[in-house]
Amino acid sequence: MTGKINLSLILSSGTLALFVVLALFAPLAAPYSPTEVLTNPYATPSVDHWLGADTLGRDLLSRSIYGLRYTLGISLFVTVVACAIGVTLAILAAVRRGWIDVLIGRTVDAIMAIPQIIFALIVLAVAGVSLKTLVGTMIVLETTLFFRILRASAGDIAVMDFIEVARLRGETLRWYIFREILPNLAPTLIAEFGLRFAFASLFISALSFLGVGIQPPDADLGGLVRENALAISAGKVAPLFPAIAIAMIAVSTNGIVDFLIRKYSVRGELQA
Repeated sequence: MTGKINLSLILSSGTLALFVVLALFAPLAAPYSPTEVLTNPYATPSVDHWLGADTLGRDLLSRSIYGLRYTLGISLFVTVVACAIGVTLAILAAVRRGWIDVLIGRTVDAIMAIPQIIFALIVLAVAGVSLKTLVGTMIVLETTLFFRILRASAGDIAVMDFIEVARLRGETLRWYIFREILPNLAPTLIAEFGLRFAFASLFISALSFLGVGIQPPDADLGGLVRENALAISAGKVAPLFPAIAIAMIAVSTNGIVDFLIRKYSVRGELQA
């Protein structure tokens, strides 16, 4: 089993690391400009154009590399910000309880009552399609999911005996939040962070596929699938490459998170 887990970790981390490096060094890694028309529309893969060309004759490999910047960059930023806000609100609600817990909880419930894709479409339709609006909407949606999962875990931890003992010892609120609650939230937080990052990459791709994400001439991976969707009816494989990249991001993230959770669980059992 250990060998399988390590193999999964190597493949997952290697794939994700490759995508991150390509995204960071896109101007050096991409063989052509992502907006330059170079050949015939939907040209087949060749030595000059490894993944072929898109609907306008632009190099698909170059556009995919630059698309990784948007997909990974936005997903990571949204997940980090939403995680910070969600954890803060979850611990605040679990520790303080009372009207604070009710207010935050009911607000989250109201947002989550609306299907996420519909919520995003409504906000983008009202506020207009822009990068700031897109990122802000995703942060709100991701924060509600972080809060809902972590609030339950933090609430269970906050009523445990060792928390009561810390309070009786006269420890400060800050002390038992950072020394007791957060360390015990770590396994749940790791799993949720990886899940939410994978979800964010899929969500931004879905919005771009619907035409309300990253706007042309720029494109993330979902936008590239949308631009080249008609190629499938003509027997071309252009849309498959960015779609495969989206799937690889999600699968690789889950592989890394799965390894970290297993490792953390084993360490906890040994310490116990």
